[in-house]
Amino acid sequence: MSDSNSSVDAKPEILNVLPDFPIGGQQTAVRIQQKIDLMLLAIEALELGASEQFLATAKQLELQGIIKNRIVLWRLRCTNSWRRSYIRNNLTLDRAKALVIIASYRAKQLTVPIRNLLIAEQQMRDKGLPVDNHFMLSEYLEQFRSHFRSRMNPRRAKVAFYLSSEDELNELALSLLHQLIFCTGTTGMQRFWISLFDGEVI
Repeated sequence: MSDSNSSVDAKPEILNVLPDFPIGGQQTAVRIQQKIDLMLLAIEALELGASEQFLATAKQLELQGIIKNRIVLWRLRCTNSWRRSYIRNNLTLDRAKALVIIASYRAKQLTVPIRNLLIAEQQMRDKGLPVDNHFMLSEYLEQFRSHFRSRMNPRRAKVAFYLSSEDELNELALSLLHQLIFCTGTTGMQRFWISLFDGEVI
């Protein structure tokens, strides 16, 4: 099944909300693909049935010409070189935009639980307690660790680093939460997109 032929003359209008930056150089492409996939992974840890929601959002935003079905979505996410099922291929600009838009829209729908988790994290840190002592945080972190362990390749050095330390993996999950909350703002989608290219932390 091929996902290479998006309709050129029916390019989704919503893609124009993000500026066109060339995905130049392998290092830039690798960073973009990893970051987008990890943000989607964090959303999956927050929301049951997230994959179906990603597809429903793609349809709602008229992005189904780019992300046609579950298989296409999976293949796009497997361009993350950390994945067990890594596909050695770079995202096109339109595909990267589509994934960022979907991630940002889902994050906006999850604003309340994201904020609640971040408030809980701050409360636990203020008390000097482990963050996973909080029941809501513990559930999110457990889901994220489970997804990460099952989908990422332990032979990759950075993946092995996270897998060797539950605390570091928890910190990764929490850092993604902090980034997701910025996606919920008025210009959050644009900030997320720009951060993929300038290397800044959003």
